[in-house]
Amino acid sequence: MPANRTRLITLCAATLLNLPAPAQQNQTLLATPTTVAWGFYSAKATPTLTIHSGDTVTIQTLSTCGSPERLKALGVAASDIPSDVDDIYTKVPTSERGPGGHILTGPVAITEAEPGDVLEVRIQKINIDVPWACNGFGAGRGFLPNDFPYSRTRIIPLDREKMIGHFAPGIDIPLHPFFGSMGIAPPESAGKYNSAPPWMHAGNIDNKEMVAGTTLYIPINSKGANFEVGDGHAGQGNGEVDITALETQLTGTFQFIVHKDQHLLWPRGETPTAYIAMGFDEDLKTATEMAVRNMITFLSEQIPDHPHLTRDDAYALISTACDVDITQLVDTKSGVHVLCPKKLFVATPNSH
Repeated sequence: MPANRTRLITLCAATLLNLPAPAQQNQTLLATPTTVAWGFYSAKATPTLTIHSGDTVTIQTLSTCGSPERLKALGVAASDIPSDVDDIYTKVPTSERGPGGHILTGPVAITEAEPGDVLEVRIQKINIDVPWACNGFGAGRGFLPNDFPYSRTRIIPLDREKMIGHFAPGIDIPLHPFFGSMGIAPPESAGKYNSAPPWMHAGNIDNKEMVAGTTLYIPINSKGANFEVGDGHAGQGNGEVDITALETQLTGTFQFIVHKDQHLLWPRGETPTAYIAMGFDEDLKTATEMAVRNMITFLSEQIPDHPHLTRDDAYALISTACDVDITQLVDTKSGVHVLCPKKLFVATPNSH
Protein backbone atom coordinates (compact mmCIF):
# COMPACT_ATOMS: atom_id res chain seq x y z
CA MET A 1 0.00 0.00 0.00
CA PRO A 2 1.44 3.45 -0.88
CA ALA A 3 2.83 5.36 2.11
CA ASN A 4 0.60 8.40 1.56
CA ARG A 5 -2.51 6.22 1.51
CA THR A 6 -1.44 4.46 4.71
CA ARG A 7 -0.98 7.84 6.39
CA LEU A 8 -4.41 9.02 5.19
CA ILE A 9 -6.06 5.92 6.63
CA THR A 10 -4.25 6.45 9.94
CA LEU A 11 -5.35 10.09 10.12
CA CYS A 12 -8.96 9.21 9.27
CA ALA A 13 -9.01 6.44 11.89
CA ALA A 14 -7.65 8.83 14.48
CA THR A 15 -10.40 11.32 13.65
CA LEU A 16 -13.18 8.73 13.81
CA LEU A 17 -11.94 7.35 17.12
CA ASN A 18 -11.39 10.85 18.51
CA LEU A 19 -7.70 10.10 18.99
CA PRO A 20 -4.78 12.43 18.28
CA ALA A 21 -3.08 11.91 14.95
CA PRO A 22 0.57 10.82 14.97
CA ALA A 23 3.07 13.54 15.78
CA GLN A 24 4.04 15.56 12.72
CA GLN A 25 7.32 17.06 13.89
CA ASN A 26 9.92 16.84 16.63
CA GLN A 27 11.52 20.20 17.37
CA THR A 28 13.95 21.69 19.89
CA LEU A 29 13.69 25.02 21.66
CA LEU A 30 16.80 26.20 23.48
CA ALA A 31 16.81 28.83 26.22
CA THR A 32 18.33 31.99 24.71
CA PRO A 33 17.84 35.74 25.24
CA THR A 34 15.23 35.71 22.44
CA THR A 35 13.33 32.58 23.52
CA VAL A 36 12.62 33.28 27.19
CA ALA A 37 9.75 35.06 28.91
CA TRP A 38 11.15 36.53 32.11
CA GLY A 39 8.50 36.46 34.81
CA PHE A 40 5.23 36.42 32.90
CA TYR A 41 2.58 34.61 30.89
CA SER A 42 0.74 36.63 28.25
CA ALA A 43 -1.70 36.14 25.41
CA LYS A 44 0.04 39.00 23.57
CA ALA A 45 3.56 37.57 23.79
CA THR A 46 5.14 36.78 20.43
CA PRO A 47 5.61 33.00 20.03
CA THR A 48 9.20 31.78 19.80
CA LEU A 49 7.99 28.62 18.03
CA THR A 50 4.74 27.66 16.30
CA ILE A 51 3.77 24.01 16.00
CA HIS A 52 0.78 21.82 15.20
CA SER A 53 -1.31 19.66 17.47
CA GLY A 54 0.49 16.33 17.86
CA ASP A 55 3.96 17.81 17.55
CA THR A 56 6.69 17.14 20.10
CA VAL A 57 9.11 19.78 21.37
CA THR A 58 12.23 19.38 23.53
CA ILE A 59 12.58 22.54 25.62
CA GLN A 60 15.62 23.73 27.56
CA THR A 61 15.06 25.83 30.69
CA LEU A 62 17.00 27.79 33.32
CA SER A 63 16.82 27.54 37.09
CA THR A 64 15.65 30.18 39.55
CA CYS A 65 19.05 30.11 41.29
CA GLY A 66 20.33 33.30 39.75
CA SER A 67 23.17 34.66 37.64
CA PRO A 68 26.53 32.96 37.09
CA GLU A 69 28.11 35.40 39.57
CA ARG A 70 25.63 34.42 42.26
CA LEU A 71 26.09 30.71 41.54
CA LYS A 72 29.87 31.02 41.77
CA ALA A 73 29.55 32.92 45.04
CA LEU A 74 27.48 30.01 46.37
CA GLY A 75 30.22 27.57 45.45
CA VAL A 76 29.17 26.26 42.03
CA ALA A 77 32.14 25.61 39.78
CA ALA A 78 32.27 27.81 36.68
CA SER A 79 32.55 24.67 34.53
CA ASP A 80 29.18 23.48 35.89
CA ILE A 81 27.33 26.64 34.79
CA PRO A 82 26.07 26.47 31.19
CA SER A 83 27.16 29.41 29.04
CA ASP A 84 23.56 30.23 28.08
CA VAL A 85 22.90 31.36 31.67
CA ASP A 86 25.27 34.31 31.30
CA ASP A 87 23.83 35.18 27.89
CA ILE A 88 20.33 35.43 29.25
CA TYR A 89 21.26 37.42 32.35
CA THR A 90 23.31 39.91 30.36
CA LYS A 91 21.27 40.23 27.16
CA VAL A 92 17.63 40.26 28.24
CA PRO A 93 16.79 43.95 28.80
CA THR A 94 15.63 44.94 32.25
CA SER A 95 12.53 46.45 30.66
CA GLU A 96 11.47 42.96 29.51
CA ARG A 97 11.75 41.35 32.94
CA GLY A 98 8.88 40.82 35.37
CA PRO A 99 6.52 41.19 37.04
CA GLY A 100 7.56 37.72 38.30
CA GLY A 101 10.98 36.18 38.72
CA HIS A 102 10.80 32.89 36.80
CA ILE A 103 12.77 32.66 33.57
CA LEU A 104 10.42 30.64 31.37
CA THR A 105 11.18 29.26 27.91
CA GLY A 106 8.59 30.06 25.24
CA PRO A 107 5.94 30.78 24.35
CA VAL A 108 5.17 27.86 22.04
CA ALA A 109 2.03 28.45 20.00
CA ILE A 110 -0.11 25.56 18.79
CA THR A 111 -1.81 26.48 15.52
CA GLU A 112 -5.08 24.65 16.20
CA ALA A 113 -5.56 26.02 19.74
CA GLU A 114 -8.61 28.24 20.25
CA PRO A 115 -10.27 29.65 23.37
CA GLY A 116 -12.56 27.02 24.88
CA ASP A 117 -10.40 24.07 23.77
CA VAL A 118 -8.22 21.97 26.06
CA LEU A 119 -4.46 21.57 25.69
CA GLU A 120 -3.10 18.16 26.62
CA VAL A 121 0.58 18.34 27.55
CA ARG A 122 2.23 14.93 27.64
CA ILE A 123 5.44 15.13 29.65
CA GLN A 124 7.51 12.51 27.91
CA LYS A 125 11.00 13.02 29.30
CA ILE A 126 12.85 15.22 31.80
CA ASN A 127 16.65 15.52 32.06
CA ILE A 128 18.58 17.26 34.83
CA ASP A 129 21.15 19.43 33.02
CA VAL A 130 23.55 20.34 35.86
CA PRO A 131 25.06 18.57 38.90
CA TRP A 132 23.66 21.03 41.43
CA ALA A 133 20.47 22.46 42.85
CA CYS A 134 19.87 25.43 45.09
CA ASN A 135 17.42 25.99 47.92
CA GLY A 136 16.82 29.28 49.60
CA PHE A 137 14.42 31.51 51.48
CA GLY A 138 14.26 35.28 51.83
CA ALA A 139 13.21 37.80 54.43
CA GLY A 140 9.46 38.24 54.43
CA ARG A 141 8.87 35.22 52.21
CA GLY A 142 8.05 31.56 52.68
CA PHE A 143 5.42 30.02 54.95
CA LEU A 144 7.12 31.07 58.22
CA PRO A 145 8.51 34.53 57.44
CA ASN A 146 8.46 35.70 61.06
CA ASP A 147 10.40 32.65 62.22
CA PHE A 148 13.11 33.21 59.59
CA PRO A 149 13.35 37.00 59.07
CA TYR A 150 16.50 36.77 56.96
CA SER A 151 17.77 35.25 53.72
CA ARG A 152 19.73 32.05 53.17
CA THR A 153 20.62 30.05 50.07
CA ARG A 154 22.57 26.84 49.81
CA ILE A 155 23.75 24.49 47.05
CA ILE A 156 22.83 20.80 47.10
CA PRO A 157 25.10 18.57 44.95
CA LEU A 158 23.22 16.20 42.66
CA ASP A 159 24.32 12.70 41.71
CA ARG A 160 22.54 12.26 38.41
CA GLU A 161 23.59 8.64 38.00
CA LYS A 162 22.23 7.53 41.38
CA MET A 163 19.44 10.16 41.20
CA ILE A 164 20.00 11.49 44.69
CA GLY A 165 20.77 14.90 46.13
CA HIS A 166 23.36 15.13 48.90
CA PHE A 167 21.51 17.43 51.28
CA ALA A 168 23.89 16.94 54.22
CA PRO A 169 26.20 14.26 55.61
CA GLY A 170 24.01 11.23 56.12
CA ILE A 171 21.00 12.80 54.37
CA ASP A 172 20.30 11.98 50.72
CA ILE A 173 17.15 13.08 48.89
CA PRO A 174 15.75 10.88 46.09
CA LEU A 175 15.35 12.95 42.92
CA HIS A 176 12.08 13.15 41.01
CA PRO A 177 12.56 16.00 38.51
CA PHE A 178 9.56 18.03 37.38
CA PHE A 179 8.81 21.53 36.16
CA GLY A 180 7.33 23.79 38.81
CA SER A 181 5.87 26.04 36.14
CA MET A 182 4.07 24.75 33.05
CA GLY A 183 1.35 26.94 31.69
CA ILE A 184 -0.27 28.84 28.89
CA ALA A 185 -1.52 32.38 28.44
CA PRO A 186 -4.28 33.49 30.80
CA PRO A 187 -7.25 35.38 29.31
CA GLU A 188 -6.04 38.36 27.27
CA SER A 189 -7.65 40.78 29.73
CA ALA A 190 -5.19 39.58 32.42
CA GLY A 191 -2.36 41.27 30.51
CA LYS A 192 1.22 40.41 31.43
CA TYR A 193 0.41 37.97 34.22
CA ASN A 194 2.92 37.44 37.04
CA SER A 195 4.64 34.05 36.80
CA ALA A 196 4.42 33.42 40.56
CA PRO A 197 0.75 32.64 41.31
CA PRO A 198 -0.89 29.64 39.61
CA TRP A 199 -4.33 30.15 38.12
CA MET A 200 -6.67 28.78 35.46
CA HIS A 201 -3.78 28.85 32.98
CA ALA A 202 -1.82 26.44 35.27
CA GLY A 203 1.60 28.16 35.44
CA ASN A 204 3.48 27.88 38.72
CA ILE A 205 1.52 24.90 40.06
CA ASP A 206 4.59 23.32 41.75
CA ASN A 207 2.96 19.88 41.68
CA LYS A 208 5.60 17.23 42.34
CA GLU A 209 3.38 14.53 40.78
CA MET A 210 3.93 15.97 37.29
CA VAL A 211 7.06 13.97 36.44
CA ALA A 212 7.97 12.30 33.15
CA GLY A 213 5.18 10.00 32.02
CA THR A 214 2.37 12.20 33.33
CA THR A 215 -0.04 14.54 31.57
CA LEU A 216 -1.33 18.04 32.26
CA TYR A 217 -4.65 19.27 30.84
CA ILE A 218 -5.11 23.04 30.64
CA PRO A 219 -8.17 25.04 29.51
CA ILE A 220 -7.15 27.26 26.58
CA ASN A 221 -7.83 30.98 26.98
CA SER A 222 -6.36 32.50 23.82
CA LYS A 223 -5.52 31.75 20.22
CA GLY A 224 -2.41 29.56 20.02
CA ALA A 225 -2.41 28.84 23.79
CA ASN A 226 1.20 30.16 24.21
CA PHE A 227 2.79 27.41 26.33
CA GLU A 228 5.76 28.29 28.56
CA VAL A 229 7.81 26.16 30.93
CA GLY A 230 10.49 26.62 33.57
CA ASP A 231 11.19 26.58 37.32
CA GLY A 232 12.87 23.19 37.15
CA HIS A 233 12.94 21.12 40.32
CA ALA A 234 15.07 18.05 40.98
CA GLY A 235 12.73 17.29 43.86
CA GLN A 236 10.27 18.90 46.26
CA GLY A 237 8.17 18.16 49.30
CA ASN A 238 4.46 18.96 49.22
CA GLY A 239 4.01 22.46 50.61
CA GLU A 240 7.39 23.81 49.41
CA VAL A 241 7.32 25.66 52.73
CA ASP A 242 10.53 27.74 52.58
CA ILE A 243 9.48 29.00 49.08
CA THR A 244 11.88 26.93 46.96
CA ALA A 245 12.52 23.27 46.18
CA LEU A 246 15.65 21.61 44.77
CA GLU A 247 15.86 24.31 42.11
CA THR A 248 17.86 23.25 39.06
CA GLN A 249 18.09 23.36 35.27
CA LEU A 250 15.99 20.89 33.32
CA THR A 251 15.31 19.98 29.72
CA GLY A 252 11.94 18.44 28.98
CA THR A 253 10.28 16.77 26.02
CA PHE A 254 6.57 17.50 25.59
CA GLN A 255 3.88 16.44 23.15
CA PHE A 256 1.05 18.93 22.65
CA ILE A 257 -2.45 17.83 21.65
CA VAL A 258 -5.43 20.15 21.23
CA HIS A 259 -8.85 18.76 22.14
CA LYS A 260 -11.92 20.39 20.60
CA ASP A 261 -14.35 18.07 22.41
CA GLN A 262 -13.22 18.70 25.98
CA HIS A 263 -13.99 21.65 28.23
CA LEU A 264 -12.35 22.57 31.53
CA LEU A 265 -12.53 25.52 33.90
CA TRP A 266 -9.36 24.55 35.80
CA PRO A 267 -6.26 22.49 35.01
CA ARG A 268 -6.15 18.82 35.89
CA GLY A 269 -3.42 16.19 35.80
CA GLU A 270 -3.11 12.50 35.19
CA THR A 271 -0.40 10.03 36.14
CA PRO A 272 -0.20 6.34 35.22
CA THR A 273 -1.83 5.57 38.59
CA ALA A 274 -4.03 8.55 39.50
CA TYR A 275 -6.31 11.34 38.36
CA ILE A 276 -5.51 14.79 39.78
CA ALA A 277 -7.82 17.78 40.33
CA MET A 278 -6.42 21.15 41.39
CA GLY A 279 -7.42 24.30 43.21
CA PHE A 280 -5.59 27.63 43.65
CA ASP A 281 -6.48 30.58 45.84
CA GLU A 282 -4.96 33.07 48.28
CA ASP A 283 -6.96 31.31 50.99
CA LEU A 284 -6.00 27.69 51.66
CA LYS A 285 -9.55 26.67 52.61
CA THR A 286 -10.91 28.11 49.37
CA ALA A 287 -8.19 26.36 47.35
CA THR A 288 -9.15 23.09 49.05
CA GLU A 289 -12.81 23.61 48.28
CA MET A 290 -11.93 24.27 44.64
CA ALA A 291 -9.83 21.11 44.34
CA VAL A 292 -12.51 18.90 45.91
CA ARG A 293 -15.26 20.43 43.76
CA ASN A 294 -13.12 20.00 40.65
CA MET A 295 -12.64 16.30 41.45
CA ILE A 296 -16.38 15.91 42.04
CA THR A 297 -17.00 17.46 38.62
CA PHE A 298 -14.40 15.18 37.03
CA LEU A 299 -15.83 11.99 38.56
CA SER A 300 -19.45 12.90 37.88
CA GLU A 301 -19.09 14.48 34.41
CA GLN A 302 -15.67 14.11 32.81
CA ILE A 303 -13.90 10.84 33.68
CA PRO A 304 -13.19 9.29 30.26
CA ASP A 305 -12.63 5.62 31.03
CA HIS A 306 -15.38 4.71 33.49
CA PRO A 307 -19.09 5.38 34.09
CA HIS A 308 -19.82 8.74 35.65
CA LEU A 309 -20.70 8.76 39.34
CA THR A 310 -23.46 10.78 40.91
CA ARG A 311 -22.21 13.90 42.67
CA ASP A 312 -23.14 12.30 46.00
CA ASP A 313 -21.07 9.20 45.24
CA ALA A 314 -18.17 11.29 43.92
CA TYR A 315 -18.11 13.27 47.17
CA ALA A 316 -18.18 10.05 49.18
CA LEU A 317 -15.46 8.39 47.09
CA ILE A 318 -13.11 11.34 47.65
CA SER A 319 -13.72 11.10 51.39
CA THR A 320 -13.20 7.35 51.58
CA ALA A 321 -10.44 6.62 49.07
CA CYS A 322 -8.75 9.74 47.64
CA ASP A 323 -6.06 12.03 49.06
CA VAL A 324 -6.42 15.78 49.47
CA ASP A 325 -2.86 17.15 49.53
CA ILE A 326 -1.35 20.60 49.90
CA THR A 327 0.64 21.27 46.73
CA GLN A 328 2.35 24.45 47.85
CA LEU A 329 1.81 27.24 50.38
CA VAL A 330 4.13 29.96 49.11
CA ASP A 331 3.20 31.19 45.62
CA THR A 332 0.78 33.99 46.59
CA LYS A 333 -2.03 31.57 45.81
CA SER A 334 -1.86 28.32 47.75
CA GLY A 335 -2.31 25.11 45.79
CA VAL A 336 -4.26 21.98 46.75
CA HIS A 337 -4.68 18.83 44.70
CA VAL A 338 -6.87 15.75 45.03
CA LEU A 339 -5.41 12.42 43.91
CA CYS A 340 -7.91 9.74 42.95
CA PRO A 341 -6.25 6.31 42.45
CA LYS A 342 -7.10 4.63 39.16
CA LYS A 343 -6.98 1.22 40.83
CA LEU A 344 -10.33 2.02 42.47
CA PHE A 345 -12.06 1.52 39.13
CA VAL A 346 -11.82 -2.25 38.81
CA ALA A 347 -14.77 -2.92 36.49
CA THR A 348 -17.90 -1.46 34.95
CA PRO A 349 -21.17 -2.07 36.89
CA ASN A 350 -22.43 -4.59 34.31
CA SER A 351 -19.28 -6.73 34.21
CA HIS A 352 -19.97 -8.74 37.39
